[in-house]
Amino acid sequence: MIELPNSSVTFQTSHTLVQKLFDEAENKCRINRKDFLGRTVLLEGGGYEKIFLETQPMGGEMYAKRDLRVGLNNQLLFMEYQRADGRMPGSIMRRDGRLIPEFNKLSGFCFPAPALNLYYLTGRDPDYLNLLGSVLERFDAYLWRTHDTDGDGCLESWCTFDTGEDHAVRYEDAPEPWSEEHPPAGCRIVPMASMDVMSFSFSARDILSRICRIRGDEKAEELWRRKAEEVRAKIRTYLWDEAKGACFYRDKEHRPLPAMLHNNLRLMYWGSISPDMAHRFVTEHLLNPQEFWTPMPLPSVAVNDPQFRNIPTNNWSGQPQALTYQRAIRALENYGYDDLIPYLGWKLMEAIGERCVFVQQYDPFTSQPSAVALEGEQDAYGPAMLAVLEYISRIYGVHREGETLYWGTYGHGESLYAQEWGDDTFRLVQDDSHAEAYINERQIFSAPKNCKILTDLKGNILRISSGSL
Repeated sequence: MIELPNSSVTFQTSHTLVQKLFDEAENKCRINRKDFLGRTVLLEGGGYEKIFLETQPMGGEMYAKRDLRVGLNNQLLFMEYQRADGRMPGSIMRRDGRLIPEFNKLSGFCFPAPALNLYYLTGRDPDYLNLLGSVLERFDAYLWRTHDTDGDGCLESWCTFDTGEDHAVRYEDAPEPWSEEHPPAGCRIVPMASMDVMSFSFSARDILSRICRIRGDEKAEELWRRKAEEVRAKIRTYLWDEAKGACFYRDKEHRPLPAMLHNNLRLMYWGSISPDMAHRFVTEHLLNPQEFWTPMPLPSVAVNDPQFRNIPTNNWSGQPQALTYQRAIRALENYGYDDLIPYLGWKLMEAIGERCVFVQQYDPFTSQPSAVALEGEQDAYGPAMLAVLEYISRIYGVHREGETLYWGTYGHGESLYAQEWGDDTFRLVQDDSHAEAYINERQIFSAPKNCKILTDLKGNILRISSGSL
């Protein structure tokens, strides 16, 4: 077992709502800590009593700020339950004293980047890095061996749970889960060419390239970088519409599906589109109040699209999802849209409000939480709570990504945010005019409000960006 450094977060602010949300999110996250045969993991929560590949490696990495062992377990269980053919479980459940990996969906793949970050956070264990590299290589091979059934060079989604878009109307008559190693027959849309599943492959290959760089294997690094770029190029030539400035799915007959989807923001999470494509989607669509920049931003489908449905129960056909807010942080950071992150953070915190009930969906026009979920009124939905805590780290505090620290001076009122990693404490103190950052007791910078400052672990400044909506 890897010996892990301590990690913890402390936060105090004069902003009453933010303090209450922080305290309640921390407390309710503990509800989702569960024992999986002697190993503590963080469930998705809010009625979802499993760990899902689309949410819990990402959620575990975020929670590692508070408990590295839990964060690591949320990566390792998916790696350890990978099948011999390379397929990773879409979810893992605990029942009757045993763990049951489920292979009835791909379930999204917010795994490679969070898993690599755990390598750094837990002390650079080479055995962990080797395991991660092997898992990613075998999963990528599995995808290309099975999920390009028509040989057009574009990976496919076969069921709604493959991309985690429960009840999305665009899937029409496709099954929700699907356990077979061939696509369902007789459906109107699936198997469909998928920007998400293509991005699963890109992300695996991108992180494999980074792993090879860490190992000092330049030849292998270049190989995986070239293979990743091949996937990115196919996304552009096959799924990108230059006239519309966005990517679109294609049905089983290779016809483009017209729905304008938030999934383009998912591609930014995985880094699978080029900066010029991201720029067009953000400026023409994401920030368009007639599409995705609604009073409560980030609906799953553009609100002016014929396929938009404002359904208040679990449905990816319209309402903004807490999971999208959780993913949006990395998506925007990947492409330099740092100024949008505080804005989204405040929107989410204001929507949740004083009740501190953490749910899955929100009305895009009224920001009203949609509290009715699987059984009765929902609360303690993990992506909502972790998203709040992550936005607070970007607005008021510090976040570690690999060997880089992200400091944010966007807070309102007075605050102190401290992150402990092993023997070091990274601390940011703010008031309404400026902020001061410290590593242990050494001040490393003083900055005005509304800045993002990147430093190395010793506090040397790497980059400064500023601006806010």
